[in-house]
Amino acid sequence: MSLASVLLAGHCAAADVSTVPTVHALPLFGEPALPADFDHLPHANPDAPHGGSLVRAAQGSFDSTNPFIVRGTPASGLTQIYDTLLESNPGEPFTMYGLLAEGIRLDPDRRWVEFDLRPEARFHDGEPVDADDVVFSFQTLTTQGQPFYRAYYSDVTSVTAVDRDTIRFELGDSESRELPLILGQMPILPEHFWQDRDFEAVTRDALLGSGPYRIAEVDPGRRIVYERVDDYWGWQVPVNVGRHNIQRLVFDYYRDQTVALEAFKAGNLDFRLENSASNWATAYEFPALKEGFVKQLQVHDGQPAGMQAYVMNLRKDKFQDVRVREAITMGFDFPWLNQNLFYGAYERTDSYFENSEMEASGLPSAQELALLEPFRDQLPERVFTQPLPMEQPEALRPRLAHALQLLTEAGFEARDGTMVNAQTGEPLNIEILLYSTQFERIAQPLLRNLARLGIQGNIRTVDVNQYLNRLRNFDFDMVVGSYPQSLSPGNEQREFWGSEYADRPQSRNLIGLKDPVIDALVDRLIAAESREALDTAAHALDRVLRWGFYVVPQFHLAAHRIALWDKFAWQEPFPEYTLDLSAWWVDGEREEAVEARQRSR
Repeated sequence: MSLASVLLAGHCAAADVSTVPTVHALPLFGEPALPADFDHLPHANPDAPHGGSLVRAAQGSFDSTNPFIVRGTPASGLTQIYDTLLESNPGEPFTMYGLLAEGIRLDPDRRWVEFDLRPEARFHDGEPVDADDVVFSFQTLTTQGQPFYRAYYSDVTSVTAVDRDTIRFELGDSESRELPLILGQMPILPEHFWQDRDFEAVTRDALLGSGPYRIAEVDPGRRIVYERVDDYWGWQVPVNVGRHNIQRLVFDYYRDQTVALEAFKAGNLDFRLENSASNWATAYEFPALKEGFVKQLQVHDGQPAGMQAYVMNLRKDKFQDVRVREAITMGFDFPWLNQNLFYGAYERTDSYFENSEMEASGLPSAQELALLEPFRDQLPERVFTQPLPMEQPEALRPRLAHALQLLTEAGFEARDGTMVNAQTGEPLNIEILLYSTQFERIAQPLLRNLARLGIQGNIRTVDVNQYLNRLRNFDFDMVVGSYPQSLSPGNEQREFWGSEYADRPQSRNLIGLKDPVIDALVDRLIAAESREALDTAAHALDRVLRWGFYVVPQFHLAAHRIALWDKFAWQEPFPEYTLDLSAWWVDGEREEAVEARQRSR
């Protein structure tokens, strides 16, 4: 590929590049927390030793080492073999600092952004990382990669290699404030490596990158191992100093989480992020914990909790009526689950932006109404007249009574104990698709409660590959879906809720939303020019989504639950917003003690 532009659309006039300062960081709002001469991230230890290993579990199986394409099931951890133009600081809401790029120029009107590459940057084979590689990466990911990349970078109109070390992106008219920052998140691929390879084909090769780790071992479906690159070009870049300290990162695959837990207790795994409240409360009472060789650690999570929920597939006729969807949500008995299954560990999730200032509450503010009023004829009246959180009964009996009333209004009736469409006689039945037996005990109470209304339900648990294939083709009634949110939501919202992604295989619009009002609100959120405007747009979007009853919200915990063998060290305090394991290291003396204990058993 030459240094010519890869044109995607028209060119826009903007500020003269010579008048735009070159900076070391891009914040979404305000100023960077770290100065231009910072030498390491505050939570990283520049004197941390290197060595040791971290072995953890991955669920299911894998058959690909290419995480960027639709086909195949990629292995865990693959992104760490690649560098990006910029790197985020886990201690800030959303600020990006130079990694491959040592300098950044952003047009004051945000119509273009330029990145200056570090001339010393190299791929693992010694070839330089240059502007052509960035152009290649953008073009390849947006034309041959997962739909996510097309959505994420849809407002880029062209990308140009200005010279060997300078890349320029022309930005469209969407006013997406975050677009220059998320361009910095793009993994940079080696053009020379992919010239004679099919990017869209499933592969198990040890692919080439420029990051702090390389693939050392691939055992498809069983294990993947990464090793620290001793001659990595970027060890002295400030965002890397004191990070990526562990020599070998190992992901061992388990199809059953119960087996993975036992493997941890036996010392075959070093680390677990525990997602089960029951396990956290009861499963770690074993000798190594009592002897101090295993620790349980709970680390605050400053990010929005987002939405984990049972997602209803609007592509199915049974879910078209909002009254049916609302009735199904009434069958979810959170107080019972929290008391009987979760040891009181969780809080109920109400909002798509839970645990953040972006969560809608009360009645719409004047600022929200300015966004919502143009769509009053297309929105439920409750959006304007009823406060959030919704006033709903807590006890199950009145919840089910309300659900029955809603189903009756929607044209259903009970016949011989079965809820059927009064006109067609077709039963109302629901299947929840899962890939882990661990979630069955949480889904069963919902189906049991719905059965009291005459709604027939069942759980279908399949292996991970079959589950992913069915998700790609939207072949499900309901699934457990997760919509993670950052403190600065942006372009990813289009793929969550946008009409253009409703029928695109492997998109994250699992609901199948095709709503012009939601599309317009997403556009307003992406175009927000201030923190206040972003929060207002998020409030409006959250409010409309919640009154649509598209999901059955579940629960959340604003913390990471970590169980680990006591051979790791870290610097405190932890970053405010994101858990950063790359800043941890292995303590040699404690590692020896742990290994001696395990040999003696």
